Parts: sequence; C-alpha cells; structure tokens
Amino acid sequence: MANDKGPYILISLYESLYKQKYNRSPRINKFREKWGMQDVIDSVGYERAKELIEYYFRINKFNHPLQFFFYNFDRIDRMQKDIQNDRIHRDHLREETRKLVEGIE
Repeated sequence: MANDKGPYILISLYESLYKQKYNRSPRINKFREKWGMQDVIDSVGYERAKELIEYYFRINKFNHPLQFFFYNFDRIDRMQKDIQNDRIHRDHLREETRKLVEGIE
C-alpha cells in the first residue's frame, strides 16, 4: 500500500504549490514523508487529500509546513466542510429573504 505512487504524486503537488507560492523549493525527504502522506490518503482518500493540499495553500498560514499539514489535515478538512455548509446555509437564507421581500412588495 505504501509502495503506491499516490503519496509521491501528492508530495510533488505540495512541492509545486509551495514553489509557486514562495518562489523556492521546500526541503523534503520524500521517502520519509510518504508515510505521513499515506496516512492522510488512508484517512480521507486520495482525491480528498489532493483537495486538502490545494486548500491548505489558500489558507493564511506562514510557510505552509508539511508537518503541520500532516498533524492538522483533519482540522483543515472539518474547517473546509464547515465553511461550505455555512455558505450553503447563507445562500438558502438569502433566497428565503428575497422571496419574503418580493412577496411583501
């Protein structure tokens, strides 16, 4: 399972996003970090792990360390889901308010 290329692909994604954001490559021992990435994949799945890495670079975090991602990916996942649910709820409330206002006028 750990011999799969998935962790290496995600680590490469992390490296490319890091380089894009900071104009320098991170120092990563890919062989060591593949185990942490494999744990992320085992917990949330490959596609969700990819989404979380991309989301991680959109949040305001200094230097975006890989170890922080490994230790907090579950919190990042929960935070992103809460934000999406809140956005859906606000859109629903906005639509109900619009209908009420149009009904009054």
